[in-house]
Amino acid sequence: MGQLKSIDLPEPGARGVEAPRSTTPSKARWWLWILIVGVIAVGVWYFRSARSSSQAADSAAPGAAAKGRGGAGAGGFVVPVIVATAQRGDLPVYFNGLGTVTAFNTVTVRSRVDGQLISVAFKEGQFVHEGDLLAQIDPRPFQVQLEQALGQLAKDQAQRRDAEVNLERFRLLFKEGVIAQQQLDTQAALVGQFDGAIASDQAQINNAKLQLTYSHITAPISGRIGLRLVDAGNIVHASDTNGLLVITQLQPISVIFSLPQDQLPQVMTKLRSGTQLPVEAFDRDDTARIATGKLQTIDNQIDVTTGTYKLKSIFSNEDNALFPNQFVNVHLLVDIKRDLTVVPAAAIQRGPQGTYVYAAGNDNTAKIRTVTIAQTTGNSVGLSAGLNPGDIVVIDGQDKLQDGTKINPSTAPGASGSGRAPAPSTSGQGTPQTGNPSKGRAGGSPR
Repeated sequence: MGQLKSIDLPEPGARGVEAPRSTTPSKARWWLWILIVGVIAVGVWYFRSARSSSQAADSAAPGAAAKGRGGAGAGGFVVPVIVATAQRGDLPVYFNGLGTVTAFNTVTVRSRVDGQLISVAFKEGQFVHEGDLLAQIDPRPFQVQLEQALGQLAKDQAQRRDAEVNLERFRLLFKEGVIAQQQLDTQAALVGQFDGAIASDQAQINNAKLQLTYSHITAPISGRIGLRLVDAGNIVHASDTNGLLVITQLQPISVIFSLPQDQLPQVMTKLRSGTQLPVEAFDRDDTARIATGKLQTIDNQIDVTTGTYKLKSIFSNEDNALFPNQFVNVHLLVDIKRDLTVVPAAAIQRGPQGTYVYAAGNDNTAKIRTVTIAQTTGNSVGLSAGLNPGDIVVIDGQDKLQDGTKINPSTAPGASGSGRAPAPSTSGQGTPQTGNPSKGRAGGSPR
């Protein structure tokens, strides 16, 4: 057998020899592992808690929804609403258009003679009557012309008398045969010349008197005076373009407005039958009524550019509420629909089944009633079918209702329909309103 050789191992602390590493974890890192495990445990607990809460909320939601929507029978939930009473009445049919106030007469007063304006007898903005003195032009030049014409007339009259006396003498001499016929005829012609001169003198006198009349400027019409255009002391001429003042007639006054051509047949039918159609003028906002008048006539043609025709109405304007060139909204009453069931416009709802309302039954439940609209005027709607006078309708809170929902009704002041013809629509529409009211449905379609 061979001899075993001994191997010398290097010492652990010897240079160049690395000591072996330890395979057990360090005691200083145990706290990190404990922290990681704790965080994981807390996350698992929070996730399980949130999931349980979500499932509980989902399971409770159907019951709450059923209680809110139709839950009158299930949970006894009652919806508070505002109601109004349907009434029987009449509704007017208005055609609405835009109009402009136009004066019947507007006169620019000018001088008809030349001269110096010596006085102004009016105040700006004054109301005057026909024939009132407005201004005075210096009359002295025209007075002198009148005196000259009177003097010339007196002279020509004296010469005619002399010629006429000589004509009588010539006739006697002609009968005795002393003078010839030619001399007699010449004297008769001289008398005729003086007759013509006297007629011309009289015309001059009348002209001078007319100039004197023109020097006193009077109002040609009754109306309101505008701003003064010339001051006293100025020389005015008959050829001046500006004039002295402007007078505008305010009583009566007219309003010219336009309507769509589709409404022409109905208006023409009323005019041909002799019906006097009332006209109301409202302010620019179409909220306040200014004056009431009547339709006078319509234009003889349609404006092809706009598809409208013009109408002229007359207003007495006793309170001077209308002013020339003022913009107004015009409401023309063309018809009245009678014996309708009138409800507030807020009660009308629309859905797949058509137009309907929520009617309040005797057991305080909401019932869907399909209705037929005959006329809408302002905030009132006239129904021809589907509802009877005295029925209670819901006008607020419909978005929470469906057929059979329990309600707690209450009445708002002035919410009930009116049997009187209400005020005209302020929407400015040109056609009678027969569709959906201005207040749209917020929700709650019939089911």
